Amino acid sequence: MSHNPATVEVVQKPPRLKAFGTGAAIVAVLVIIVGLAVRYHEQHELVQWTDAQLIPTVRLAPPSDPAKEHIMTLPGHLDAWYSAPIHARVGGYLKNWYKDIGDKVKAGDVLATIDTPELDQQLEQAKAVLAKARADARLAAITSQRWQHLLASDSVSKQEADEKSGEATAAQATVLAARADVDRLDALETFKHIVAPFAGTVVARRTDVGDLITANNESGPELFTVADTTRMRLYVPVPEVNTGAIKPGMKATLSVPELPGRLFQATLLGTSDAINQNSGSLLAQFVANNQDGALKPGDYADVQLAIPVNANMVSVPASALIFRSKGAQVAVLGANGRARLHNVHIAVDMGTTLQIDQGLVPSDKVIENPPDSLMDGDKVRVESADAENNVALESGRNAAR
Repeated sequence: MSHNPATVEVVQKPPRLKAFGTGAAIVAVLVIIVGLAVRYHEQHELVQWTDAQLIPTVRLAPPSDPAKEHIMTLPGHLDAWYSAPIHARVGGYLKNWYKDIGDKVKAGDVLATIDTPELDQQLEQAKAVLAKARADARLAAITSQRWQHLLASDSVSKQEADEKSGEATAAQATVLAARADVDRLDALETFKHIVAPFAGTVVARRTDVGDLITANNESGPELFTVADTTRMRLYVPVPEVNTGAIKPGMKATLSVPELPGRLFQATLLGTSDAINQNSGSLLAQFVANNQDGALKPGDYADVQLAIPVNANMVSVPASALIFRSKGAQVAVLGANGRARLHNVHIAVDMGTTLQIDQGLVPSDKVIENPPDSLMDGDKVRVESADAENNVALESGRNAAR
């Protein structure tokens, strides 16, 4: 038996297919390389975007207008130029009243009358006493004259004549006392008519017909209150730090809540010349013309005073203030876009703005509404005006949708 060895045929690939396979491999490698490069670039951009999001965006406080730095707004209250609570000087019952609240009166106008039967009887009695005293005085004078004639003829002793003369003098003094009592009661009779002490307006009436009136009852309510409102007194507490700016003839502008948009002018009358220990302020008194009666006694007023600018002070919005363990601080934009925290001292708190006298200079770029987490040296991004406009536009579009 004979064996023939197996014949193995080797298939040779065509050259074209071999070249195609090599090119495909190269393309695949290139695709992988490009994909890795794109992914690396996207990863790098994502890291940069994430880092950028960690940088807070801040807004700089607008530079203050030097003209407005002179204006300080303070609370004030208004009182009438004259205001008189009227009490009764005589007792009795209210007979009638003639003026009510809101009525305009002149000096001497009768507001009401009081029925005073007891006072009337006292007056009649005093007049009778006066008449008797006069009669007694006439008799004593005649008797004294007669005794003086008898003394001339030695019919009576000098002691007896002097006694009669003394009795005549005493009787005359009794007449004077009785006359004074009548005059006193006559004066009280005039208080039966309650009159206005000056021209003004009746702002209160706290009595009515038939009420029992007690004389000189200062603890009880007044019968009427009359106020002269043609001029008004304006009282303004001025902070101690600004008292040096209060000068004679100083002007003030005021407004009241019930008349929005209307401004009134007032002129300084004087000050208390003393600092209130409770409020740390100086009470200043102004006078305002009120011929049209627009201002009312007791009104609250917003008062604007023109205060000279202190070159050492910087005005910043109250929203820029930061309170931390180190005390009051303000963030400013430093070099390389980094925030710097400055310890400051508040000289005057004007509500929406603060006057800083230590820690800032006028050239500092103050950051308004700084983030609570902002630390000294943190990098910040300043919000541009275009970004603000875009945010406002996008908010308007969302609202429209």
